[in-house]
Amino acid sequence: MKRQVYLAMKSIEEARGIFFSRFGSERRTEPEIVATENGLGRVTSEPIFAVRSTPGFHSAAMDGIAVKAGETYGTTERKPKVLHIGDEAAWINTGQPLPSPYDAVIMVEKLHVLDEEHVEIRSPAYPWQNVRKVGEDIIATQLLFPQNHRIRAYDLGALISAGVFSISVWSRPRVAIIPTGSELVSHRDEKEISSLKQGQIIDSNSLILAGLVEENGGIPVCYPIVPDDEGKIRHSLEEAIKSDVDMIMINAGSSAGSRDYTVHVIDSLGEVLVHGVAMMPGKPTILAAVEGKPVIGNPGYPVSSTLSFNQFVRPLLLSLQGLGRFHQETIMVKPSRDIPSKLGLEEFMRVNIGMVGSNYVATPLPRAAGSVTTLTRAEGIIRIPSFSEGVSQNEELEAELLVPREEILNTVLIIGSHDMTIDLLADEIRREGGTVRISSGNVGSLGGLIALRKGICHLAGSHLLDTQTGEYNIPYVKKYLKDMHVHIYHLVLRDQGLIVQKGNPKGIRGLEDLPGGDVLFVNRQAGSGTRVLFDYKLEQLGIEGSSIRGYDHEEFTHMAVAVDVLSGAADCGMGIFAAARALDLDFIPVEREQYDLIVPSGMLDLPGIGKVLETIRTVHFRERVEALGGYDPSVSGELWKEVG
Repeated sequence: MKRQVYLAMKSIEEARGIFFSRFGSERRTEPEIVATENGLGRVTSEPIFAVRSTPGFHSAAMDGIAVKAGETYGTTERKPKVLHIGDEAAWINTGQPLPSPYDAVIMVEKLHVLDEEHVEIRSPAYPWQNVRKVGEDIIATQLLFPQNHRIRAYDLGALISAGVFSISVWSRPRVAIIPTGSELVSHRDEKEISSLKQGQIIDSNSLILAGLVEENGGIPVCYPIVPDDEGKIRHSLEEAIKSDVDMIMINAGSSAGSRDYTVHVIDSLGEVLVHGVAMMPGKPTILAAVEGKPVIGNPGYPVSSTLSFNQFVRPLLLSLQGLGRFHQETIMVKPSRDIPSKLGLEEFMRVNIGMVGSNYVATPLPRAAGSVTTLTRAEGIIRIPSFSEGVSQNEELEAELLVPREEILNTVLIIGSHDMTIDLLADEIRREGGTVRISSGNVGSLGGLIALRKGICHLAGSHLLDTQTGEYNIPYVKKYLKDMHVHIYHLVLRDQGLIVQKGNPKGIRGLEDLPGGDVLFVNRQAGSGTRVLFDYKLEQLGIEGSSIRGYDHEEFTHMAVAVDVLSGAADCGMGIFAAARALDLDFIPVEREQYDLIVPSGMLDLPGIGKVLETIRTVHFRERVEALGGYDPSVSGELWKEVG
């Protein structure tokens, strides 16, 4: 198979222009009639007019008495008037028809009841006072909704009130989703999943894409997984083209690899309009037309596939239903650090967002296109232009929100050392019904202190050991936050050590077994508390880091270290016991260390900070931490020191 090369990669704007000019804004699905009660979220294909007026009769807008307004004129406080019930007035409740010949209602609060048959009034009524007249809300034949209007819940009430019991709407677009890849296994195939072989992957993209189609008003039609076979891919695409779907998405097989058959198959059956879009992730996107139907080749990585969907499939889905372009809520943010980017590609950077002081702060998440959790964890996306080599932390950028703005205001940004109890804390707050959202950035303990100094987070997690005094965190706080007043709270004591493969096949007993080249090590990044502790222990033993194979291989979290060991990428690495236990790995203890939360004193009155401290002091939180293993939460939430 000839390797496909991106000979004419287009910008996002160019690609959309080419694609949507072929499938223009006037293109629609077919109209269909549905019962009004089933119309929620549907889009009208023709204008809707009221069949009847509402209210259909004059009715009381208040509880009181119905009167003839003309007979009440001249009434004052000094010259009250007594009305006889039955001849000159009638009792009436809200919503009841106004009996003839009355034309006004005096509310009960304005009446002085003398006896069962007589009431006194002390001010006159005017015609149609406190009366809902016929057609006050809706008049028969009036336009209720124009075509291309999305029906909302309260629209249903208006339609039914107006006597409209069925409506004409655009049929929901049907979207074929064809997953490709010999390595894929369906999530429904319990037998295959129970004995998943190396290199096999559970197909999650189909579920993501199907969900996105439904969120945008479409009907997903998911095809069985197609292996990397040109003939079988061709057959599936031909079947989809013949079916009653409005568009086709082929997932994976759209890159420039030698076994990516999708573009060749599409080209042989129709016309490839665009192959390669200057966006990252999402560059391999294919936009095509086959027998008048739009065909989109989505990249295989989940993030790439999702972002490609948002740029090309979502607008077309909305257009087919008569809706305009999707408008994502945006806010202006400042990056927590400089973000380099590749010139020539527009980059979609997933970020955590929180409000620190008067600024919205965006902390970049990992770039990996295959990491769907960078979308599940993100509060927003910032777009770095293709003509830029990156953005500065001093710039203000627009961010598209992935969560409601209210959640951003309730977000507590924790930047610093990674610890599994931070994730547990986030869940515990939500378990209690709290609205506070925890957003964490793993940059190491020293990175957390620097983030505090720069004012881009609410608190930092740190376990920095001062090798001169044996004291945790305080010397570093005094050095890096010398002009800041902070409170330091205990979170946990935790066991640090060597995470090794199950059964410890290399027979590692301690740090002294690492030098010599037989053991492949994975380290934590410079500036992390774990790295400081590890280097300190090596120094005590007189071991040079350069003598350890893999010393320069760095990961940013304890779980990443554990995954490297589990996968065989390393024989061992320095990390916490809880990470080893989570992946059923062995552990060799080295040190019990102190992990603290450092909070600028001026932020202690923030509700989110108060909720964090309140939660880590609870018995339930401490019990959950202990259950992780390798933790001592007995002093969680206690104030240890004030510094500054």
